[in-house]
Amino acid sequence: MKKTLLCILSFCPVLLFGQNNNAPSSYDPHEIAITGYLQTQYQRAQSDGIGSFSGGDFSKNSRDRFVVRRGRLKVDRVDKYSSIVFQLDATPTGIQLMDAFIQFYSPKVKSLRFTAGLFNRPFGYGIVYSSGYRDFPERPRMFQTLMPRERDIGAMVTFKPVGAFKFIFADLAMVNGSGYNARDYDSRKDMIGNLHFNFDSLAGKRLHVGFGGSFYKGFVRNDTEGYFTYEGSAYLRHIAPENLGRYFKRDYYGVNIQLQYDNTFGATSFKAEYMEGTQPGVAASSSVSGPAASTSFSAQPATDLYLRPFQGYYLWLTQKIAKTGFSAIAAYDMYDPNRKVDEEQIGATDSNTSAGDVKFGTLGYGVTYMINPRLKLTVYNEHVVNHATQLQQYASDLKDDVFTARLQYRW
Repeated sequence: MKKTLLCILSFCPVLLFGQNNNAPSSYDPHEIAITGYLQTQYQRAQSDGIGSFSGGDFSKNSRDRFVVRRGRLKVDRVDKYSSIVFQLDATPTGIQLMDAFIQFYSPKVKSLRFTAGLFNRPFGYGIVYSSGYRDFPERPRMFQTLMPRERDIGAMVTFKPVGAFKFIFADLAMVNGSGYNARDYDSRKDMIGNLHFNFDSLAGKRLHVGFGGSFYKGFVRNDTEGYFTYEGSAYLRHIAPENLGRYFKRDYYGVNIQLQYDNTFGATSFKAEYMEGTQPGVAASSSVSGPAASTSFSAQPATDLYLRPFQGYYLWLTQKIAKTGFSAIAAYDMYDPNRKVDEEQIGATDSNTSAGDVKFGTLGYGVTYMINPRLKLTVYNEHVVNHATQLQQYASDLKDDVFTARLQYRW
């Protein structure tokens, strides 16, 4: 499968319908520009205190809440050969730095752009697509697990030709690998590559098509003398003194596609992305929840690493309804931390499996309404499904569906 994905990465493209986070508000030279958006919402869960990828876990004794989900303030400036972007996220839980990067361009090689600082990892489509323009309330579970908060600190070169080959877009970045936190916990750096092509305005300017591929080549340091690999029907522990301080591969491969057709009903768009690879995680425990066991680390993991062969994907469908301002939306996403294990075997005696191996699928559906050019209403329901395992807490499907009603204002 890796060879297939690399082949697609070498020869195929992707179209970005929307806004790329790794850019100022406009590349036209301008003084200070201030843009942003505010998202406030009401949510109701199927049961109290659920873990959720729809804006975070619910409190122990609560199943409904009002939330300020995002409060973004973006400041940027662009001159003839350089730009700077600085973005904050302000919510009742605090103020966080989201973006802080400098871009510059050579007047002699206009197709190259260099970026340094804190920016979105340039992987695929869903990561760099702005939450202020996305039809769906949240990014898929696989991205929130593998690349939480989307950002990392490093340097990136972007290739965007002008003229006859303007449909090509490529990024190559070197990052810390520890996410948007300011400190890296090891000496290795991770590489990210993304290649896509834009084929716009086909079939009489009604059809827009794109597709492409990405890779992530990284490492996770082991801080013990043991680690686990999945062999046959169980995790096998490998123990040796030389495993202390050893680096294990964190490799992702992805492909994606976007289609949009402008028709008499409005516009129909379909977007999909698939990922697979190896994710070093840990075992679920009383202090580490199942979903957190396979997440990417922002600090040195203290226990044995579990090398999980994962896979995940999402499907997004949007139908704009003529010129009414309404759109019908539907989505399905799946993340399987260990694609080699059958769900009914998780928790079996001597298998060393845990809640960190449980697969989840999410079906979402709803509507959006553009009340005016700046104000959008989203009503959305998510039906989250996990299959039964031998683990007591996952013996049946969790009652963790979530309903969201959101208002967003963008300026």
